[in-house]
Amino acid sequence: MPAPVSLPRQSWGSPDAARRALLVHGLGSNGALMWRYGVHLADAGWRADAVDLRGHGTAPRTLDYRIDAYAADLAALRDPAGPWDLVVAHSLGAAAATVTAAADPAWTRRLVLIDPALHLLPRDRGIVRRSQTAAFEDPTRRAVRAEHPDWHEVDVELKALSAQQASRWAVEQTSIQNPEWDVREAASRLTVPTHIIGSDPRVYSIFTGALAEEVLQNSAVTMSVVARAGHSPHRDKPEATLAALDAALTPLVR
Repeated sequence: MPAPVSLPRQSWGSPDAARRALLVHGLGSNGALMWRYGVHLADAGWRADAVDLRGHGTAPRTLDYRIDAYAADLAALRDPAGPWDLVVAHSLGAAAATVTAAADPAWTRRLVLIDPALHLLPRDRGIVRRSQTAAFEDPTRRAVRAEHPDWHEVDVELKALSAQQASRWAVEQTSIQNPEWDVREAASRLTVPTHIIGSDPRVYSIFTGALAEEVLQNSAVTMSVVARAGHSPHRDKPEATLAALDAALTPLVR
């Protein structure tokens, strides 16, 4: 098991809230970019904590950027009250959360994965690499707004900040050190209720087709798709994404 690092976090909601959620961002992002989920859950009476993954945001830098290392950091995050009631994780964060939940079913009571990077094929790896390169070469609000004209101003601000904060070497090493990038076996072992909020493949999704069909063979896993949303549905179509989250949490609320 890789040695964990301590991850900085920011929070929404009362420290005394009865329900606790952990929010985990994707590659090249930071915890602040999970703000839509944090605000929404806090307004519903939750306490939501978002972390910066290793090499991202203000988190410690290290040499190990394997998915297992990211997962070790998440496994070390424990709520003193017991298992997390909910973990919401996007892309790379979803891959790490899947590994963590498969290894320890007591880590969280429910898992929501946002367009999860469970198995990256060469085409997707190339798209991700080009996107990250562009973000580092021009980490400004102007560049983010030009690429995403419909995003909320807060998302534009924080996406630019995340590129300025993240270690470019760490992001590059995350691809290099995970040459297979495949956590399908861990997904097949999930026993906690897991819902995948997928992106629209007509826009762009890394979780679709044969991969989705394979993962959904696990009876613990269900899926919905946010129409007209790309890889970050909470930024492309926030209202529809949060509605999908609420639908996934309905059995938990009852």
